[in-house]
This record gives sequence, structure tokens and C-alpha cells, in this order.
Amino acid sequence: FTAVIKYFFSICILVWDYNTGRVGAPLVCCEIKLKNWEEGGYFNTDKPHPRGEILIGGQNVTIGYYKNEAKTKADFFEDENGQRWLCTGDIGEFDPDGCLKIIDRKKDLVKLQAGEYVSLGKVEAALKNLSLVDNICAYANSYHSYVIGFIVPNQKELTELARKKGLQGTWEELCNSCEMENEVLKVLSEAAISASLEKFEIPVKIRLSPEPWTPETGLVTDAFKLKRKELKTHYQADIERMYGRK
Repeated sequence: FTAVIKYFFSICILVWDYNTGRVGAPLVCCEIKLKNWEEGGYFNTDKPHPRGEILIGGQNVTIGYYKNEAKTKADFFEDENGQRWLCTGDIGEFDPDGCLKIIDRKKDLVKLQAGEYVSLGKVEAALKNLSLVDNICAYANSYHSYVIGFIVPNQKELTELARKKGLQGTWEELCNSCEMENEVLKVLSEAAISASLEKFEIPVKIRLSPEPWTPETGLVTDAFKLKRKELKTHYQADIERMYGRK
């Protein structure tokens, strides 16, 4: 519903346009531009179609959210010409005829199957400071009722945990061990409770990655921010396993 309201006064689909998956072309009362989103791998220089976060500008853009100054400052801004812009958080792609297509969502707020909203960034921030965790990416979708995670463990800490639990093997064998995953989950759950995460925010299943995420692997940016789209593709088989599709 909010997505409909967001674009209702900015874009129009023509009655003779029978293409599917598009929201239409901009109206004359506003401007739409695409802002690069490096973390997601979307750029307005992409070929054959420019892609990026959808920004809506013009006199039809509201002054902000009702009694929510922080949210207004985060999502609205004025450019050097005094024009007001709304950062929608949606990722769009322009077709050759100027029509817009929404292809992804920038913000990491996910609605679970039961209706709860989970901030993936909040989950990651609560667990990333663990000495056992070198890097973490939380994942969820609206077709399931729980959160999963991909974790690059700290080699020294994981090896020590394995020794305490009587588990042996090479680094790859430890990371691929179901027993090791369960032991790491116990540590994560305790940390999540201490960080006051809700029960539905705590990852239920995880995948331990023996390989670190670096800009060279394409899974993080040069600033080591997560590239969620690439991580999802990279771990697609694990996602299907953890959600019981295989």
C-alpha cells in the first residue's frame, strides 16, 4: 500500500501500454533520477539499462513525515537549486522508452511470514562484535517465519571452540560441520538475548564460511560493506537448504 501511495502522484501507466512489471513513466509535475547504490551493485551507468535507487523530486513531494523529524532528515533532502527530493529506498531500472521498473529494495527491513518486521542491519550489529564472528550477513524473506545467517568465523576462536567441544577436522571441515554450526548458534543466541533482540530476530540456522569476504571476492565493497544481492546469489544453495527446499 505504501509503495502505491509513494508513486501515485509521480508515475502513470498509459492505457495502451501492455508491458508487465513496470510502474510507468514520470508525470510532468516531477523528476525521477537513479542514484548509484554501490553495495547492491546498481549504477546509473549500467548497460543496457541504467539502474539505481529511485529519487523523486518536484513540487509534488511532501515536506516530510508527520511528527518524525529523524525519518524526514534521513529520506528527504534539497539540492543546490532548492528542489526537494524523496529517497524511496526502492531500486529501479529505466526502459529505453523512459518507463520505470522496480527491481529491488535497498532498505534491509524484511517482513516475515507471520507479519513481524526484522531489521537485518540491527541483527548484524548485535552479533558482529562477538570475537567468534569476523563478518556476518543476516537473511530473511517474507515466505518464511525465521531469520538465517551467513558467518565468516574467526579462525582462532572457532578452532578453540571446536577443541572445547571435542570436534576435530581441517578448517573447511569444521566450517562445514553441522555440529559446529549448532555450537556457534548457541553462542549467537546467548549474545542476541543479551543484546535484547526479539526471539524472531535471532537467526535459527547459519552457514559458516571458511573463506573471508573481500572486495576481490565481490561479496563486499571496497569499504567492506555487504553486497546483499551478491551474497544471496553466492549462498543460494545454502538458503534453500536452511529453508527446507532441499
